[in-house]
Amino acid sequence: MRQQSQLALLDKRRFLPFFLTQFLGAFNDNLYKNCLLLMAAFAAAENLPLNSDLYINLAAGLFILPFFLFSSAAGQICDKYEKSMIIRRVKLLEIVTMVVASGFIITQNYLILLVLLFLMGVQSAFFGPVKYAIIPQHLNENELIGGNALVEMGTFVAILSGTLGAGILIEQTDATAWVAVSVVLFAVLGYLASLFIPGAAAADPDLKINWNLFQQTLTIIRKTRSNDSVHKSIIAISWFWALGAAYLTQLPNLASETLKGSPQVVSVMLAIFIIGVAAGSLFCGRLSKGHIEPGIVPIGALGLSLFGIDLYFAVTPATTTNLLTIDAFMENSENLRVLLDLGMIGFFSGLFIVPLYAMVQQRTPANRRAQTIAALNVQNALYMVVSALSGMVFLGFLELSIEQFFLTLGVLNLLICALIFRKVPEFIERFVARFVKKVASD
Repeated sequence: MRQQSQLALLDKRRFLPFFLTQFLGAFNDNLYKNCLLLMAAFAAAENLPLNSDLYINLAAGLFILPFFLFSSAAGQICDKYEKSMIIRRVKLLEIVTMVVASGFIITQNYLILLVLLFLMGVQSAFFGPVKYAIIPQHLNENELIGGNALVEMGTFVAILSGTLGAGILIEQTDATAWVAVSVVLFAVLGYLASLFIPGAAAADPDLKINWNLFQQTLTIIRKTRSNDSVHKSIIAISWFWALGAAYLTQLPNLASETLKGSPQVVSVMLAIFIIGVAAGSLFCGRLSKGHIEPGIVPIGALGLSLFGIDLYFAVTPATTTNLLTIDAFMENSENLRVLLDLGMIGFFSGLFIVPLYAMVQQRTPANRRAQTIAALNVQNALYMVVSALSGMVFLGFLELSIEQFFLTLGVLNLLICALIFRKVPEFIERFVARFVKKVASD
């Protein structure tokens, strides 16, 4: 499928309303979460129920926790019932949660806002399986790569927009009022977009839901192992999210502490990384020409490691004690190399992740596709928690610098992807057949 037809999906009713719904949902999640974290960071100590650092880390954990608790139920419900109806009910839950939250944002009741952040995590956990399970029902097989590319692009742009939007809102004179109105407004817009999503029939209406969620999670994870390419794709996707979480978590400290960049520099670095992901996702659709091409994954893996390793050599700690403006930061050519590396890490992330999601969708039986995505979401959450703990070990206990941590990640990515490709030779075989032989013949 050509790039033009990939973007043309945004003109189609079977895709555009869903795309807008998931974009607005991801945007609002990050807007609310980051506004809450910023409010807590600058709040007076007596207004917080806990120490500021503990509160912020607890907030991050409470947002991830629902993916462990409710993903298996979400996957079963998504396979059993019509999917557009599930999406609309999830969006209604978001509206209710944000309406309640708006009052507590204005009164700055940080304890209740934590509970409501947990509820936002719940609605995200229920939206996750339906988000990827509905795509194959509304798109043709030759549109799967293009659809997934647009969804990944939209997700990362929404994360960036929500993060930057939170910073803008918090700087306003009547910040709490702006935040309260905004989170409700975007929840309502997301629901309105969901009203136009076409129906998607239940994949397994006779499914009996197992409410023993822990048992069901283990069961569906075991079932994914029946197809080795799906199982290893899930591991690769989860590793990607762990890797991405590590980069995004450490970028602010790299910018401010090592490179002495101002908050605006942090925003620029984050923006370049995420724009790179968006560009890579779209280019993947062009490169694959509408086919689900496993051979693109090794290209993404290699690029991730090469530019991740180069980032170690590109970072030169600043000697100044003053925070650098964007102009002053850009005057140093070594910092431009850092920005290039971040953009290329993002770009090859897009090449890496888009074919993997499409492979999971295509090669999973329709009657348990949503449950497989749910199992994937559980593993994603687990890997991201391990990623956070690893950062604490490497940067705290082992006292590595941030750039040394990034070097470690680049090398680990090579080793882990090599193991995955060895277990599923199809990735390398398709890479050789599609790209190496073509170059040789040319």
